[in-house]
Amino acid sequence: MTLTRHLPLLVACLGFAAGSALAATPDPLKSLDIDRLVERTMAAYQVPGIAVGIVKDGKLVFAKGYGARELGRPGKVDADTLFGIASNTKAFTIAALAILVDEGKLHWDDKVIDYLPEFRLYDPYVTREFMVRDLVTHRSGLGLGAGDLLLFPNSDFETKDIFHALRYLKPAAGFRAAYAYDNNLYVVAGALIPAITGQSWEDFVTQRILTPLQMAPCAATAQRVTDHSNQASPHAPVEGKVVPITPDNVTAAAPAGAIQCNVTGLAKWQLTQLGRGQAKGGPRIFSEAQSEQMWTPQTIVPPVGRLPMLGRTHFSAYGLGWFLEDFNGYKRVYHSGGLAGMVTYQSLIPELNLGVIVLTNAEEGEAFEAIALAITDAYTGGPKRDWVELTQGLKADRLRRHAESDAQRKPTPAPDVDLAKLDLTPYVGTFKDPWRGEATITRSSDGLTLTFSHTKELTGPLTPIRPGLFVVRWNNRAMNADAYVRFSEDFAGAVEGFTMQVVTAETDFSFDFQDLDFHRVGAVPAN
Repeated sequence: MTLTRHLPLLVACLGFAAGSALAATPDPLKSLDIDRLVERTMAAYQVPGIAVGIVKDGKLVFAKGYGARELGRPGKVDADTLFGIASNTKAFTIAALAILVDEGKLHWDDKVIDYLPEFRLYDPYVTREFMVRDLVTHRSGLGLGAGDLLLFPNSDFETKDIFHALRYLKPAAGFRAAYAYDNNLYVVAGALIPAITGQSWEDFVTQRILTPLQMAPCAATAQRVTDHSNQASPHAPVEGKVVPITPDNVTAAAPAGAIQCNVTGLAKWQLTQLGRGQAKGGPRIFSEAQSEQMWTPQTIVPPVGRLPMLGRTHFSAYGLGWFLEDFNGYKRVYHSGGLAGMVTYQSLIPELNLGVIVLTNAEEGEAFEAIALAITDAYTGGPKRDWVELTQGLKADRLRRHAESDAQRKPTPAPDVDLAKLDLTPYVGTFKDPWRGEATITRSSDGLTLTFSHTKELTGPLTPIRPGLFVVRWNNRAMNADAYVRFSEDFAGAVEGFTMQVVTAETDFSFDFQDLDFHRVGAVPAN
């Protein structure tokens, strides 16, 4: 949710400019051909629509939309077009908590269970010691995207279900020992607001942030958007063709990624951020002290995948709701957001009083990078580089590496086994994972079908590779999340459960099938 799904890792992998700080260009807008940059980007990545905004020295100096809100329908993107900003919502949740800290109702280092006694993680010690700060800095010890299958694809899970599931998610690292991006703990962070104030997260964010900043028609959730006439639709490739897809419903995970907003609204948000909590021409939303907390490194983020041609940053970290890096010698504060078919991006250079906004309605993180980095290069005095070409090269390299990895781990069929005669009956039944719930395998004349509970999206046929190993190909081909299904047997040889693993490394990390451990419910069916 999204939410930022694979996008934080993508941003980390793309890297940024090298070299010492250079003198910033006096008026980069005169040298930047943003129209041409966006047009090239849209063509290179098959993005239907993009909106771009630039905030500089207390003003929105550029705001423009390009392309279509939805393919096949009239309606152009403009600066007021609403997009799902996904994990860019997280900074709003941080601001909401910062307001409570300013009011003395909360402290970042308070224990979570003091406010939410129902909160439980796998390790009782970690549960006892878990602080509010730990909820929002991706250092819990959980694995990358742990539990995101509660949120993606669209499901009927509620916030209470997320709370219950967290106790079954096994840690992948030591508590506070490593960075791993997480969405579900931001849901817990959002739950602090009603626990302290009696107001829902949605009402609090609306009344204390969106309304004072006059950000309408931006809304806390898609359900609160009152006018849908200028709203972008998500798009994804299906069988090689980019088409509109069903939007993600992230209501249960609203504090992690539900806000709908546009360039004009986010510009007011960025001006407030650059004003250290003071709205431009408006009220103070949070204190300078809380702004300092937000932009102070909390968790080290390994510079994964940086390439020599892009150089290396001197530091990479996560603050409170923001990633932090250096860029051409300046401190850069940024975040991305990813939902199915829609990715968005914000970047701030506080020393230059600069903000960049890129909103897109396709699943192409390289597209917003190409635009945002070209703009940021121009303002920070970096070398003039073709970021469209550079990001295309990065994508091609990533796809090559993922293809090689997929090929290496691709299972081979068992020799001398006639899969057409494989007895499928032992695999039929209901299975249950401790945190995700039930899944059923049914049989028809066409073979086996796997169906997850709580969602209509995770259903698809099982194709055998060899006895005990299948691949599920989901009916929703926009997800790019096919997975291997490996069955286990008890000592009597009866199928007792199964585990899963994605087929391709290109699958978004929110499809965390590797964390599932299904066990049979009830008796093995008779032949």
